[in-house]
Amino acid sequence: MTIIVEFETVDGAEEQFLDLISEHARATLQEEPGCLRFEVIKPVERDGTPIPNKVMVNELYADESAVATHERNPRMPDVQAALSPLLKSRRLILAASLGLTDPNGGMRPEELNAANDD
Repeated sequence: MTIIVEFETVDGAEEQFLDLISEHARATLQEEPGCLRFEVIKPVERDGTPIPNKVMVNELYADESAVATHERNPRMPDVQAALSPLLKSRRLILAASLGLTDPNGGMRPEELNAANDD
């Protein structure tokens, strides 16, 4: 299961938001074994210029149960309360893998680690 969230911060709040969401990502990866990836992403223009007040997250969970565990994490109410005043808008997308595989083999995301880096 994948969660993608697009955030728009209020003017002047992006740096504080990035600090909070980055800490949330770190803690989630540490506390929740079902969280396989939690990336904080900065959208940019085609020329690489950062788009002001825009931030995204891309989270990958092992299954629906792991998403439910994440949603019930005791930190969530405090995280949401801290982030809410910094936001102009938030758009959440929940998606399921279609089970497509690489015909040439490849590794599943949960198999990736530093031990198999070339």
